[in-house]
Amino acid sequence: MESPVIQLLVLAGIAVFLILRLKSVLGTREGFEKPPVPQSEARGRRPDLEVIDGGPDRDITDYVEDGSPQARALAEMKRVEPSFHVQEFVQGARGAYEMILMGFEHGNLDEIQPFLAEDVFDSFVEAVAQREDQGLKIEAEFIGVRETTLADAQFDAQSGRAEITMRFVGELTSVVRDRGGDIVEGDPKAVKRQKDTWVFARAMGADDPNWQLVATDA
Repeated sequence: MESPVIQLLVLAGIAVFLILRLKSVLGTREGFEKPPVPQSEARGRRPDLEVIDGGPDRDITDYVEDGSPQARALAEMKRVEPSFHVQEFVQGARGAYEMILMGFEHGNLDEIQPFLAEDVFDSFVEAVAQREDQGLKIEAEFIGVRETTLADAQFDAQSGRAEITMRFVGELTSVVRDRGGDIVEGDPKAVKRQKDTWVFARAMGADDPNWQLVATDA
């Protein structure tokens, strides 16, 4: 009587062992999975994932229209200086916008002088001096950059000078106080949008990697 039961238990144990072995080899399916793509179809799709030599440079066409004068200028910048990447420049310009804008608002010009062309720095100094002469002080807090757009790009092949125009839409709070501390302009609780068009320039291939702000509201 006990022999058939023992045989069933042995067979059941073997079945469980085989199932576990199959799972370890094939894996398990959880949830919805797409059916495997036939090899012939997979070969047909493969070229879509490959980069075609001579095709559009996405580092450029992500920001300007392919074949446009701006795209050609950016391509020349990359040819002269292969380490230059448009994406990295845009990210750096975004950070420079906050740093320079808040440096001007707070009157901390020494910190941002290396990133300003001489005439731009002089105009900032004059504006801050006029503000101080009037006994005015700006209290500002930067909220963030809402929009960043690469508006134009130019490259002079003879001099190697590159100019890139960026448009920013920033958000900040700002109030102007007089000598007595009273608010004469603005609201500390109101977030305002500020639109700026800035031009950055640099000699491509030069040892100094820093771009400088050469014009505002171009």
